[in-house]
Parts: sequence; C-alpha cells; structure tokens
Amino acid sequence: MNHRSIYLLGFVGCTVLMATALYFQYVMDLEPCPLCVVQRISFVLIGVLCLVAFIHNPGGWGNKVYGIAGAVLAVAGAAVAARHVWLQHLPPELVPECGPGLDYMLRVFPLGKVVDMVFTGSGECAEVAWQFLGLSIPGWTLVAYVVIFLIALYQAFRHYPG
Repeated sequence: MNHRSIYLLGFVGCTVLMATALYFQYVMDLEPCPLCVVQRISFVLIGVLCLVAFIHNPGGWGNKVYGIAGAVLAVAGAAVAARHVWLQHLPPELVPECGPGLDYMLRVFPLGKVVDMVFTGSGECAEVAWQFLGLSIPGWTLVAYVVIFLIALYQAFRHYPG
C-alpha cells in the first residue's frame, strides 16, 4: 500500500470514528464528557493531518514529518483515553465529583483552568454507558490511538524509494 493510500485510509478512519461518536451522542443520547470531547478533538486533528498529507503527497522527508506529527497526536489522544479508562476503573468511593459541562467551563473560567479541570476528569467521565467486547468507548478509542500511532510510525520510518 503506498503512502497516499495510508493517509486517505487515516482520514476515512478518523471520519468514521467521529461519525460513530456523533451517532452515540445524537442517536443513542450518550452525552460526551469533557475527556470525550478532548479525544474527539485529537481524532479531528489527526484526520485533518491525514487529509492534508494525502493532498500534499509528500516525498521522503515530508512523510517523516507527517508521520511523526501523527504519532505525537496519537500519543496525546492515547494519554487522555488512558486517563479516561483509569477513571472508569476507580472504586466508586474514589471517583471525583461531577463537574460542570465543558461549554460552561469555557464561558466562566480562564482557558488554563479549563484545561486543568478537563484533564483532571470528573464523575461523569467515570461512567461506563456503553461496552463492546468488554471495552468501553474510551477503551476502544485507546485501541484506535495505538493503531494510529503504529501506522504513523510506519509512515515516518519506512523506506521510500528514490
């Protein structure tokens, strides 16, 4: 598979992941918590990066740059997803209290405080509203980020002829 096909596959994959998230939100009425929103942002950024790389059709060094950038975004998303999974596995007495919604936090608090509050997580982040094969939504997003990370590294460090 050539590098452009992999970028297109990455874009389509991130689009499918976002469509699934929107289906969960608007059809299944599963409201995203602040950590879910951050994970969505990471998927959108990776999707846009893949689309730009597909259109740009870079050479060897360009593929390294796009691959490393994709790997960094995947690690960031995986870190948030791992934190989310960790919150979901806390004993009930250790789960933090529920906090305000992200839209409220953005209106009321300075951005630095919002970022701190989002990454701390809250009670609604510990809820497991859906599972498939024993993994919750953040569990599956963590799997997706690991796959994206491995593909991005492959893109960055594979041998390109010429």
